[in-house]
Amino acid sequence: MLVEFNTLPEESRVWIYQANRSFTENELNEIRAKLDTFIKQWTAHGSDLQAGYTIEYKRFIVIALNQNLNAATGCSIDASVHFIQQLENDYSVDLMDKMNVSYKQGEFVAYKSLLDFKKMAKDRAISKNTIVFNNLVTNIAEFKENWEVPASESWHNRFLN
Repeated sequence: MLVEFNTLPEESRVWIYQANRSFTENELNEIRAKLDTFIKQWTAHGSDLQAGYTIEYKRFIVIALNQNLNAATGCSIDASVHFIQQLENDYSVDLMDKMNVSYKQGEFVAYKSLLDFKKMAKDRAISKNTIVFNNLVTNIAEFKENWEVPASESWHNRFLN
């Protein structure tokens, strides 16, 4: 059951998929249509799942699920992963690699491998004040408060001196 992302409870579970590039407007329109279709049909053991999504900065797909109504199961999570993998194939984009980092350079969102990010930290090309995207948040409340934060307030801090 598709609902507006911002109407879901704060404790709703989130999954964040970051793309290794920005999507075009045409791609975003297609992806929104595909997300609408997927979420409308998304179930757990035959029960509807109340879920929504948002796409941030033309590169982050955030899917949220109200687990108070019906919790995700292994099969429903597998279905969402297969859906994301299909998007990867359809748009020649990487959405599943967790070993990459996105951060802000002014208003621009940069994307680097973890290795490059560590090197940049060592070279002081980024600082504790660099805004990073903490894709490890687990619910909407954390997404709102702790997703887009200074590196000093995220797991990224371990790479900074």
